[in-house]
Amino acid sequence: MRGKDVWQGSQIECAHVCLGNDRASWYVCPNGLSPSSVVYSFGVGEDVSFDLELSRRFGLCVNAFDPTPRSVEWVSRQALPENFVFHAYGVADFDGLTKFHPPVNPTHVSHTLLSRETPWPAIEVPVHRLATIVKRLGHERIDLLKMDIEGAEYSVLNDLLSSRIVVNQLLVEFHHRWPEVGPKKTKQAIRELNSAGYRIFHVSTGGEEYSFLRVAHC
Repeated sequence: MRGKDVWQGSQIECAHVCLGNDRASWYVCPNGLSPSSVVYSFGVGEDVSFDLELSRRFGLCVNAFDPTPRSVEWVSRQALPENFVFHAYGVADFDGLTKFHPPVNPTHVSHTLLSRETPWPAIEVPVHRLATIVKRLGHERIDLLKMDIEGAEYSVLNDLLSSRIVVNQLLVEFHHRWPEVGPKKTKQAIRELNSAGYRIFHVSTGGEEYSFLRVAHC
């Protein structure tokens, strides 16, 4: 009511299922997902339950990305199937190395490209534009793209839309409740996605995880 949240509901109705553990779940539209689907999952952390359930249910390969050293180390210790392919770099609106700022609580895994006050030093990690990653992996489209990238989603979405990469289904965690972000950025991102033909088919009860379906050609 004080303008500190987004309060955005679904814009279209479609079949959807919830996959993953309670604290790492996402709603996806099963229509069109098959073993040949191209899936990118940015932001692995230490929970790949969504990725594994998505892979099992539809028989597809998940390309997962996270440059955070703790996540890279955690993934290396897991017994993961062949159709879970991990890449130890992140996504941004540029190619190169960038500073990753750690969380204030050292027990948390998530780092961010956004500047933040923390007693811990920033680390340097590799990132690539989505257009670069698609070309590197030899894909012509993305059937499902999930992003939980700690505030960097706004610049990446802008770069995605300007690159005109075809993404049929888009799952995004927005971080508008962070004081350095604010709800205006999420509202603007939704407007731009709507203009590009994306419509919301689910919003989490927490109001941060959004599921979009591409219903019109850009």
